[in-house]
Amino acid sequence: MTIDATLKASISVSQAGSNAFGGPTWSGAFEFLKNFANGVAADQADIAYVAERTVTTGANDDIDLAGVLADALGTTLTMAKLVAMLLINRQKDGTANTTNLTIGLGTNPFLGFLGGTVPTIGPITPGGVFMVSNPALAGLGSITGASNDILRVANSAGATNKYLIALLARSA
Repeated sequence: MTIDATLKASISVSQAGSNAFGGPTWSGAFEFLKNFANGVAADQADIAYVAERTVTTGANDDIDLAGVLADALGTTLTMAKLVAMLLINRQKDGTANTTNLTIGLGTNPFLGFLGGTVPTIGPITPGGVFMVSNPALAGLGSITGASNDILRVANSAGATNKYLIALLARSA
């Protein structure tokens, strides 16, 4: 399977009021754009997983990164290094969620970008977004089956949550 992927993050701001630039408004913008070529070296990825996933109220969605997930074409994915992750706490059709999500912990957790002994990121509130990437050869961290391969997404109590997740990885 060959992939071509682009990671993009941007923010633009327009603020009314007098400013050092002399106008009645000030505008600014930042944009980050990273293209990943197909492969297993730095600035490359050869595995993509994109899905809407469901986690019931007060439960965990334990995503096994080593040999269990299937891509959009049905190919089983065995990730060796995670290089980018995007999680959006809303449904694919735009419907809002009502519960918070937390990333981390669990049995055989993928630590990678989380670090520490009991690492978590969150809460990611309804409508919230979490994105992280490292295009270097080491990526966000190595994945080792049965010891460092579970990416847990925990849902707070109150309602079932459907969220969006995209992962870019390397097979070696």
